[in-house]
Amino acid sequence: MSQQTDYPKIGIRPIIDGRLGGIRESLEETTMKMAQNVAALYEKELRYPDGSPVQCVIADTCIGGVYEASQCAKKFESNNVGVSLSVTPCWCYGSETMDMNPLLPKAIWGFNGTERPGAVYLAATLAAHNQFGLPAFGIYGRDVQDLGDEAIPADVKDRLLNFAQAGLAVAIMRGKSYLAIGSVSMGIAGSIVVPDFFREYLGMRNEYVDSSEVLRRVEKKIYDETEFEKALDWVKKNCKEGDDLANESNKQSSREQKDNDWQFVVKMTLIMRDLMQGNAQLKNKGFGEEALGHNAIVSGFQGQRQWTDFLPNGDFSEAILNSSFDWNGIRAPYMVATENDCFNGISMLFGYLLTNTAQIFADVRTYWSPEAVERVTGWQPDSAAANGFIHLINSGSATLDGTGQQQKDGKPVMKPFWEINADEADACLQATTWYPGNKGYFRGGGYSSKFVTKGGMPVTMCRINLVRGVGPVLQIAEGETIDLPQNVHDTLDKRTDITWPTTWFVPRITGKGAFTDVYNVMLHWGSNHGAISYGHVGDKLITLASMLRIPVCMHNVDDEKVFRPSAWNAFGSETEGADYRACNNYGALYK
Repeated sequence: MSQQTDYPKIGIRPIIDGRLGGIRESLEETTMKMAQNVAALYEKELRYPDGSPVQCVIADTCIGGVYEASQCAKKFESNNVGVSLSVTPCWCYGSETMDMNPLLPKAIWGFNGTERPGAVYLAATLAAHNQFGLPAFGIYGRDVQDLGDEAIPADVKDRLLNFAQAGLAVAIMRGKSYLAIGSVSMGIAGSIVVPDFFREYLGMRNEYVDSSEVLRRVEKKIYDETEFEKALDWVKKNCKEGDDLANESNKQSSREQKDNDWQFVVKMTLIMRDLMQGNAQLKNKGFGEEALGHNAIVSGFQGQRQWTDFLPNGDFSEAILNSSFDWNGIRAPYMVATENDCFNGISMLFGYLLTNTAQIFADVRTYWSPEAVERVTGWQPDSAAANGFIHLINSGSATLDGTGQQQKDGKPVMKPFWEINADEADACLQATTWYPGNKGYFRGGGYSSKFVTKGGMPVTMCRINLVRGVGPVLQIAEGETIDLPQNVHDTLDKRTDITWPTTWFVPRITGKGAFTDVYNVMLHWGSNHGAISYGHVGDKLITLASMLRIPVCMHNVDDEKVFRPSAWNAFGSETEGADYRACNNYGALYK
């Protein structure tokens, strides 16, 4: 994933009144400048997952009719354009100038000015999109501007960026793979990979390897042995091992076995990465096929139980791959779902592509009411915890970025990898202890990470679920991480597995739907897993879901921030129901 260089571009279409003889000529410069200003905004504000600035492609000429529209379409096709934005300050001929590519997410910014009716073109062309079954987003500033005003108003800027980020996520996923390493884990429905969902909704293919492929590569040394030595040395220096807290003395591994486990899990990490993206070094060892990888933008590892009943677990591999740093330095995180939960893996991928930050994979484990907390600990929750909180915890696969040791303006954050410095990466490692795996769960041993996420971070939890008769649906819960008094944390944490990472989460309560209280958020969550992203990005997730025709069944995003295609307005005034009806009407994007 970090090696990709052929990222899709944003195509910008300057639309103009095609009438020559004074009208078109007077608008050429203004219209093209409008497109150039949006391109400059995108190139300044947005980055691809590798940290490079987003690239834009502008039509060679303003588009006043069908011929110029067709020339623009050809340019977009030859330049790997994956997102289409039309901009105009004036009236133009709607059906003659609109983008007709059914696979490109598309939007129109109609300038709000009185000298020329850009808003009229916007309305007319959105009507054409709706009539033709090609949903498009409409962007229209709240305040009137003067013709020639090159400023992009704040409300327009927000919509332009929201659309582009979601559109790029759609385009980046297209053609990639989900790699399932193993099969179904412990009957978890999310690890039943459903290829129709990936193909029809995401434009992705599915790749599968048996877990035995990992063991084969370990035994046949199908990995970079030089890198392995480098990685093992780094692990010894940076990954502190904790006491064996999870196992009785008669079940604890010997020192020799623990050392062997470290070597094994480091090899697993190299192999799982190579399975995803390939590794040119393997060709030099005579493994040309293995060197290619599976073009996977996200993967999942079954682990339990057939693997973990006799081999070290995948917690270390998943946690390190999901983090923004390893023995090769600071780098883009990989998306790896524990227990091969492909739907949580895709949820992680959504959050990652919208933020460029690592994602926390966790069980949505326990709702702690204020009354229960006080009964167990003697402490009455207050402040952010006053109405209870949710314990997010899983077997050590969460990104180490989730420790909250990175900082911005003195506050804990999770950053894109290119903003992380070496001290912050080291702080994440120092805040993490690797405990020998609980052999009640992991008979084959291994290591699980343990940390506690710092409080005070805005986060968004999401999850894709597949529902018979409906299809995929998306759940969203914005909220914040919280700190608990140490004695309270210790008491609550010890009631579950103390060798796993913990995030204490409080969703934002709105008094509506599933968000009447924290308990109901837990009650309405549709699976045992959730993907947690830094920041409040629920509005971006809603926009992305609408592009993919996936309805959102619960969210706590403010109504004014919800941004969906214009056509959604025609499916009823109640927005949640309209979303379902629109998605059902249009069907999966690639079907």
